Amino acid sequence: MTTLRTAQTADLTVAELAAARALLDDAFDGDFSDADWAHGLGGVHALVHDDSGALLAHGSVAQRRAVHDGHTLRVGYVEAVAVRADVRRTGLGGRVMGALERVIVGAYDLGALSASSDGEELYLARGWTAWTGPFAAYGPSGTIRLPADEDPPFLFPALAARGLDPAFELLFDWREGDLL
Repeated sequence: MTTLRTAQTADLTVAELAAARALLDDAFDGDFSDADWAHGLGGVHALVHDDSGALLAHGSVAQRRAVHDGHTLRVGYVEAVAVRADVRRTGLGGRVMGALERVIVGAYDLGALSASSDGEELYLARGWTAWTGPFAAYGPSGTIRLPADEDPPFLFPALAARGLDPAFELLFDWREGDLL
C-alpha cells in the first residue's frame, strides 16, 4: 500500500526534503545538480510513500513566467520527478504526475516540463506534447536562443490548446543551471 501526499515546500520537514533530494540523486545517477534541486523548490510537491514511510516517488511543480505573442503566462513547470529504481513502471510516476497536473490546471495558465529520455515515455503517454515552435529564455543580457539540438519543452494538453501559436516564440524566464 502506498500513500500520495501533496504539500508546499514550506510544509515539508527537513527529513522529507533530504529524502526527496536523495531519491533524485539516486534516480539521476548523481547527475542532479544543486541548481536542478533549487528549480523544484518553492511550489507544490507530490510524494508517494510506502507503509513504512519510505519515499518511493517525488515530483514538484513550481511557478515560472513565459511570454508568448506579447502575453505573459503563469507556467506551472514540472521539476524533480523521480521514482525509486525498484518500483519503476508500477504506476507511481503516473500518480505523481496526476497530482501535479491537478495543481497546474487549478493554478496556472500553462503547464510545461523538460523531459529526460527516460521520462519522456511517461509524459507522452499522459498526453503531454512537445512544443513545435521556437523557444528561448530571457537572460541577464537579453534573449538567449537555445541550441538547435536542445529538446523542446513539453506542454500540458489541457492547457496547450489555449491559443498558443507555434509561429511565435515561447520565451521562459531566466534561471541558473538548465534554462528548461
